[in-house]
Order: sequence, then structure tokens, then C-alpha cells
Amino acid sequence: MEELLQVGVITSTHGVRGEVKVFPTTDDPERFKTLKHVLLDTGREKKPLEIQGVKFFKQFVILKFKGIDNINDIERYKRCPLLVERKDAVALEEDEYFIADMIGIQVVTEDDEPFGTLKDVMETGANDVYVIDTEEHGEVLVPAIRECILDVDIENQKMKIHLMDGLI
Repeated sequence: MEELLQVGVITSTHGVRGEVKVFPTTDDPERFKTLKHVLLDTGREKKPLEIQGVKFFKQFVILKFKGIDNINDIERYKRCPLLVERKDAVALEEDEYFIADMIGIQVVTEDDEPFGTLKDVMETGANDVYVIDTEEHGEVLVPAIRECILDVDIENQKMKIHLMDGLI
């Protein structure tokens, strides 16, 4: 399982005092209000940053980091992901999973026949859709609903599905 989970991506600077506009990649952008620290993934290192201020603007979160008071200090980090450690992640409800933990999971049919590998999760308005890579059928889209997803075992990296008529 992933130890670091992405909560957002810096899209641009905001003003000249070191604030950044962040596109949240978490289901709950309000979580930034209580988040104290993040790790900035520069590609070379994971730089710890302390959150000093949080504002919201349209679909973005405006963050101010302690010790970064100038646009020049933060500008080079555009398009860099912001990560949190698993211990700082939002608590999950029953039957909720982190997408990072699901990617690569083996998918089997209700008869325990190998079907494919979970490649991606598309988040739609009504329900998520799982993108499963199969050898026999190519890419198969399966809605993340109780009628189709019978069991998800993150620990053993296995998902059991029911293929409704018309899915393949």
C-alpha cells in the first residue's frame, strides 16, 4: 500500500507573497482547513512544508506555507504534487478505499476466474467507474456499484466482480 497519498497539485502562484493555487485531488477539499503539514514532491525530493494559511477560490484551494513569503520562492514548484503521509489521511468509511491502493489490483469474476487488472478509476457524478485492463476484452468499464463489485480485498490485492449483461 502507498505510504504517501496525493491531496493536491500546485497549479500556479497566487499574488506575490508566496501563496499558491492548488487543485485538490481529494474528495474533501475542506480537509485543508485542518491539515498542518504536506510534502511537496519536487521530483527529486519530498520537501516538508507547514501550512500557514488556507483560503478557497472556485474549485481551488489557496495555500500559504510558513517561511515562503515571495513569489520567486514558490514559482518553480508549479505542477508539483502535494502529498500527505497515510497517518494524516482522511479516515475512510466502510467500503471506501484510496484509489492509490486499488490501482494494479487483480480482478476476478464471481467464479474466481482471472479477469484482468484495475488500471484506473474514473470519478463520475453518480458513481465511480473502474477501468479494468483485460487480455481477452481489452479495456472494460465496470460501474462501482454493489451489483457489480462483490468484494474488494486491498490487503490481498484482489477484487471480485459480477459482469452484468452488456459490460463486455
